[in-house]
Amino acid sequence: MQSLLCSARNAGDNLFLIITVFHLHSHYCFSICHSLFSNRQTIKPDTMLSRTEIRHIFNTSKNFNELFDAFDSALKQGVDDVELYRILFWNDSLGTDELILFGEKLARQYRHLAYDVYMWLANIFEVLFGKKDNFELALSYYQKAAAIRPTEADPYIDACDCYNPDLNIPPAKILIEFLKIGYEFVPNNKNICLRLAVLNQAIGETDLAEYYRVKADESGESPIK
Repeated sequence: MQSLLCSARNAGDNLFLIITVFHLHSHYCFSICHSLFSNRQTIKPDTMLSRTEIRHIFNTSKNFNELFDAFDSALKQGVDDVELYRILFWNDSLGTDELILFGEKLARQYRHLAYDVYMWLANIFEVLFGKKDNFELALSYYQKAAAIRPTEADPYIDACDCYNPDLNIPPAKILIEFLKIGYEFVPNNKNICLRLAVLNQAIGETDLAEYYRVKADESGESPIK
């Protein structure tokens, strides 16, 4: 049992790891944003749109410049309506780079929305995994969400929903390391323990799987999911 306990990383080291991933990914996103900003052409300079117009553009437009101008108008007016931006994120004309551009800019502008923005992006990239190899992006945004609210269970649990045991993607070991952060920080961690048990079982770590099953039983909490 002592060896099992020693296998878990120190909580401080885990938090440092997730913050490091956060900054490295932010640098990558800055490069994407700079490229898109440099290449776009403004089609409605200095035009302030009504919320109704912005909503309509977010919902129907397939033109990136028009979508950007509506987004920019919303930010300049101080609009922090999360449901309005959700419409933009689910516009199927946007590619990965455009989604990152809008999401990162919104998260910087309104820090109180950053957790929700990162969770939305993670969910979108998870859905797109069927068409593209987006599991890394999905996981990276779940990690960024967890860096903002490390005591929230959802980023850790939702990241596990990306797992395909037949293909082992995302790699089980990476998910396990992420879940161990949640194990340290989430107060009601029964669901974290259950997923750690499943993933350790999947890679043949039967002792660790049993350890986390026992921990799940000891918690005495009803699973949320």
